[in-house]
Parts: sequence; structure tokens; C-alpha cells
Amino acid sequence: MTAGKDLNGARVLVLEDEALVSMMIEDMLEELGCTVVGPYARLDEALERISSGGGIDLALLDVNVAGARSYPAAEALTKTQTPFVFSTGYDEGGMPEEWRASPQLRKPFMLGELERVLTAALTG
Repeated sequence: MTAGKDLNGARVLVLEDEALVSMMIEDMLEELGCTVVGPYARLDEALERISSGGGIDLALLDVNVAGARSYPAAEALTKTQTPFVFSTGYDEGGMPEEWRASPQLRKPFMLGELERVLTAALTG
């Protein structure tokens, strides 16, 4: 697969606590021409990076990060009008109502799915 035109050069914050999954996501993003911001394995680290302002075009947020939900990161990104996608093993019913309409990637996902959802979030 070739790098998505809309994703090429995009700076993508990654919040993922599983090391192997994080490495896989990094590889996929790099194949799509993205620059990985992080990755972060803890919510507080990601929140600190988000609050520092700028330098993020898009974020991929694992819903359950080391026992904490990533919704505060989604809220912070919403305030800065930065698009994000939830990465989750949960079905839509496992998400709070306020976040169900947000873009989601169901784990496990393939490169094509990642490209499609991130491109839609970034250009949407």
C-alpha cells in the first residue's frame, strides 16, 4: 500500500499502553508517511503533550490505557479542534454515549483500515 496523500507528513499522537501494539501502530503510521508523536503509554504524559500546544495534526487514542480511560485526552483534543480516533477492543456499546459518534478503530486492525479512518478524521 502506498502512503495516503492526506496523511503524508501528518503528526499523529499515539496513546497506547501495550508495547507490541504501539510498535505495530508506529510502523503502520510511518508506512503511511506520518510522523509519530510519542508514543505515550500513560494518559498523563499524553495530556501534558496535548496541553503544550501545537505539533499535533491528529491523535490515535487507545480507550483503555493502563486502567484509565482516554476520554480526558479526547476532551483536550476537542478543545484544540484536533481530530482524533479511538482505538478499542470494545464494541460501540462499551463507549459512553458522548463518545459513540467519534471515529473508532476496532482492534485488531489492518493498515488499510487505519489509513481510511485516519484520513477521514483528518480531512472530515
